[in-house]
Amino acid sequence: MKKLIFILPVIFLMAACSSDERKFVKSPLDNLIRDMDKEPTFTVMLFDMDMEDNFGSDTYKHKYKIITLKDSVPQERVTDWMEVDEAFFLKNENNMGMEIAAKVDGKLTKSVVPPGYSQYVGNEKYGNWRSNSSGTSFWEFYGQYAMMSNMLGLVGGMVNRNSYMDYRGNYMGTGRPYYGALSNGRPMYGTYSDQGKRANPTFHSRPGGGSAFKSKVNDRVTRSNSSGRSRGSGVSSGSSGKSSSGSSSRRSSGGRRRR
Repeated sequence: MKKLIFILPVIFLMAACSSDERKFVKSPLDNLIRDMDKEPTFTVMLFDMDMEDNFGSDTYKHKYKIITLKDSVPQERVTDWMEVDEAFFLKNENNMGMEIAAKVDGKLTKSVVPPGYSQYVGNEKYGNWRSNSSGTSFWEFYGQYAMMSNMLGLVGGMVNRNSYMDYRGNYMGTGRPYYGALSNGRPMYGTYSDQGKRANPTFHSRPGGGSAFKSKVNDRVTRSNSSGRSRGSGVSSGSSGKSSSGSSSRRSSGGRRRR
């Protein structure tokens, strides 16, 4: 009996340790941030994503674009494909072309914001606000930083000052994602926006990309929910789908101003 009493706490301790190990597994994004620990300033954008059905077992992948500063000159690189788990993938389904992490003067944030909003847009070191013939105020990079528009996937688009001020006044520092004011029922930024298409046209032109990709993800969420209900464990599997669909509904009003 004494041996049994001794063994039981050990078993519970091992189970707890095993649970903690699973709980704290780092994502590829966390590993990237760790590897850039000595960088005082950087921006990480979700550049591309893909989902493969390998005989009923789905594989989820991300590519990230990383922008750093070297002697005050912006540098960019795109990572290879990195496998991510389903929950992280679904959480970021709408975030392609967006910043998902940034470090400014040593301070790290992991907020979902439009490209450049964390440290380049609105920073008079890199550009200024100008008005066009219709009176609309927009951001323009200085000549020596003109390449920033391409790095950030903003070529052909216009960063509207009203949207930027909406972000600064109502979203900055809250941890809530910001996708810009709605235009024709769609957000200004994110995977399925016009800016998202400019940021990565390959994603939208390849087979299974664009709207077909959205349908594939929705189908995966539906299958996950159905599987969870059939096993009687809908809480765990349903949470991923609920997070994705719930985020999407909140994101559709991401540019509305709080009153």
